Amino acid sequence: MTSTVLDVLTIGNAIVDVISQIDDDFLDRHEFKKGVMTLIDEAQAEALYAATSARLEMSGGSAANTAVGIASLGGRAAFIGRVKDDRLGEAFSRDLRAAGVAFDTPVAVGGPPTGRSLVLVTPDAQRTMSTYLGACAELEQEDMDPTRIAGAEITYLEGYLWDREAAKIAFREAATTARAAGRKVAFTLSDAYCVARWRHEFLELIAGHVNVLFANETEILSLYETDELDEALIRVRGHCDIAAVTRSERGSVLLADGDTYYVPAEPVANVIDTTGAGDLYAAGVLYGLVTGRDMPTCGQLGAIAAAEAISHYGARPETPLKVLVSEKLGY
Repeated sequence: MTSTVLDVLTIGNAIVDVISQIDDDFLDRHEFKKGVMTLIDEAQAEALYAATSARLEMSGGSAANTAVGIASLGGRAAFIGRVKDDRLGEAFSRDLRAAGVAFDTPVAVGGPPTGRSLVLVTPDAQRTMSTYLGACAELEQEDMDPTRIAGAEITYLEGYLWDREAAKIAFREAATTARAAGRKVAFTLSDAYCVARWRHEFLELIAGHVNVLFANETEILSLYETDELDEALIRVRGHCDIAAVTRSERGSVLLADGDTYYVPAEPVANVIDTTGAGDLYAAGVLYGLVTGRDMPTCGQLGAIAAAEAISHYGARPETPLKVLVSEKLGY
């Protein structure tokens, strides 16, 4: 086995989040379904940007957020994703490296601009995303760094990236490289609509390549086309070694080695913005796994990280997660 130089390598969309506070009428006027991610083109992105105000721009992207969470916990993290050589691409790269995440995917000098996600936050703290993928949709097999993948204890793949054939090939290549090096592969379903588009391919990917699966309750129910969580949990056991399913304020359920663990949510005085909650939950669980924690503790780490994310606007920690874990768990 190649020597371990990373705890977690994440692969996904390199996105800059543009966060705006809006009301429910805004969603109705623009015919958005609350709480889901919709893919839009460049013209739609420009029009929606113009229709919002009081915007907050910050680097995001699901897998990139998870990498930042790993680094904030004290882990060694890297990210693979594509940006263009433009203002948003420079901001994304700078922010990621400043957070302690290794990022050296070559920037694109031509083609579409750096991707951005217009995150619309309603008063109930729900986020509705309209995402223009831009340069990150151009990620391909050549961007996969086999040395980084083989040297990472866990390679974490983002389901949002699955909409393009070249990205699917890259994903499978990364998973194969990781497994050949004796490493583990983690995968997040990302979004229920993403699951609906690619259900059968996701099931094939999970059964053939994935050790650790992340999903929220809606996504896991969609994956197995059932209304019963217990049924979905029974079925996922045969597809991967570990499954971690988040249930918002009801905490999470983790499955491993034939056992089921129910972990409560971490209390939050005031929920501001749920953007990134699942990304940071995954960071906590992954960090727990690479540091040898038991499953309930992995779930606690995820809960602590998710609670920090939803206590402010934006998906990345404002308080170092390592400090919060020390305060709450004593290490």
